Amino acid sequence: MLKLKHSEYNLECGTDEAGRGCLAGPVTAAAVILKPNFKNTVLNDSKQISEKKRDLLRPIIEKEALSFGFCHIHETEIDSINILNASILAMHKSIDAMDTTPEFIIVDGNKFKPYNNIDFETIIKGDGKYLSIAAASVLAKTYRDEYMNKIHEEFPMYNWKQNKGYPTKQHREAIKKYGITKYHRKTFRLLPEQLTLKL
Repeated sequence: MLKLKHSEYNLECGTDEAGRGCLAGPVTAAAVILKPNFKNTVLNDSKQISEKKRDLLRPIIEKEALSFGFCHIHETEIDSINILNASILAMHKSIDAMDTTPEFIIVDGNKFKPYNNIDFETIIKGDGKYLSIAAASVLAKTYRDEYMNKIHEEFPMYNWKQNKGYPTKQHREAIKKYGITKYHRKTFRLLPEQLTLKL
């Protein structure tokens, strides 16, 4: 069972990102403050539940959350500040996007930078431990998937609709065959034998 709270604060915000290991597209983060009476038995780390369940959960989370926000940081910025900084920036901006200021922040993973002097704690595998981080992981994943489905229409040969920009064999074969797009992260190792790719 996932826990509702980690701290004693009323306005505790959970935050998480999606798409960190992808070769194309943004890194997307979300932040969620849940109501004190929030309950959901299906909600879990977004990687542990099906796409269908994630899509059903998103409107429930948005309706029942006290506040939520999300943010895409795009490939050009990822390339200029690196993926770790981009992930943290996406989390900060998703907290900015909320209409409620949190009193405490719990973060999935082990890396974060102070946000507006608000106390925070990083929690490894937090998306499988706390409801607010799990909720943030579902929002980040569904908003990012939606974005990847949209850009798939522009470049269908990479099959982002299915692989969402992750380094699948099929995605790498397409990069080898067609080269790269404006959505690819130029600083990432796009092919195992990088030298064959003319940037």
